[in-house]
Amino acid sequence: MDHLTDNDLVEIFENTRTIAVVGFSMNPARASHYVSEFLVSKGYRVLPVNPGHAGKEILGSKVYASLAEIDEPVDMVDIFRRSDAVPEVVEAALRDLPDLKTIWMQLGVIHEEAAQQARDAGLRVAMNRCPKIEYPRLMSGRVG
Repeated sequence: MDHLTDNDLVEIFENTRTIAVVGFSMNPARASHYVSEFLVSKGYRVLPVNPGHAGKEILGSKVYASLAEIDEPVDMVDIFRRSDAVPEVVEAALRDLPDLKTIWMQLGVIHEEAAQQARDAGLRVAMNRCPKIEYPRLMSGRVG
């Protein structure tokens, strides 16, 4: 599990500004799309990452082919990929995003070894969680 307390999650939400969403789908019915829309509605800058749609515009940002292409600070990487793809994403995030603070793995996405690698690099790791569930639960009524 991810060992994060509710206070840890609140700190993540309060200290995150820019989120790279790996595995973003252009299909509004897909979780990666509507979770990204939710995050944008809460004031976060979302940078979609999907090589099949690179260069397109959505949610006020261009779609990136990879984390390496992002040329601005990223606070959190939100992973919408199968669990077996997580190590590659974490390695790229650690290599290409020097300002990164958090790795977030969506519901059903679990990879203990990659999570530990991120923790060892000083990052917080949320695993098998969804910010669209956790944010309303923890942040409702808070003044930002």
